[in-house]
Amino acid sequence: MYRITAQFPYKRAFITGAASGLGRALCYELAKDRWTIGICDIDPNGLQQTADTIEQLGGKPIIFDLDVADAPDYELVAKEFLQKTGGIDLLVNNAGIAGYSGNMEDCPITDWQWIVNINLMGVVHGCHYFIPTMKQQGFGYILNIASAAGFANAPNMSGYNVTKAGVISLSETLFNELKPFGIDVSVTMTTFFQTNIMQHSKGHPDRIKRGHQLIKESNIKAKTMAQLMLKACGNKQFAQIYPFQSRFLFNLKRFTPGLFRWLVGKVAGRVLD
Repeated sequence: MYRITAQFPYKRAFITGAASGLGRALCYELAKDRWTIGICDIDPNGLQQTADTIEQLGGKPIIFDLDVADAPDYELVAKEFLQKTGGIDLLVNNAGIAGYSGNMEDCPITDWQWIVNINLMGVVHGCHYFIPTMKQQGFGYILNIASAAGFANAPNMSGYNVTKAGVISLSETLFNELKPFGIDVSVTMTTFFQTNIMQHSKGHPDRIKRGHQLIKESNIKAKTMAQLMLKACGNKQFAQIYPFQSRFLFNLKRFTPGLFRWLVGKVAGRVLD
């Protein structure tokens, strides 16, 4: 049993982007501890597969067809979930896309709006609609899935970098804002691991191909990341920086920012050539 399960005996979670990758892996881990899990995504077939396995593992899935960028629809879904469960213990804002790969000025404004609405506003929507209930309860946990991109800021990833930096900033804000109400917050800042983040990517074909390759070459599975994250939540660890490469970059930027920027430029140049 995860420590976070023992901390929340009602075991009610809501996880976005649950049809594949990390979202699905988090669902499976919680299902083993018999959580009731609201799962949402824009992929109905993937959601059904996730739901079937949750049941097999001992959990209870509640399926929602939801685009997290759609605020009115998200509000309705949140209300329905809360009506069915009577509250919420764990909110995981996981849904996200890699967006546009290429120069900042080449990215159409419509694509900027697309990635901001999903990666950043999707997190805002989840927090906005569930925090009031958590405050009323006097307890709850929010796990926001950001990325090392939110502090590394590699070139040709401006939309992704900006939105993930926003998630980190929001999480830091909420950490102190919600602490008096018994609500804890964590944010993940990971480098590449095996997931489907690139599936809706747009932009330069060679850079998209390279992104897929980097993910494929990673030996870190979504299941491993899910286990690390849930264990860290049990310890109420705010900044979850995995794996070693991410921690190395984080500390390098903190202590030697000039060297960090030089290194990111050199490495990014080799990766994109």
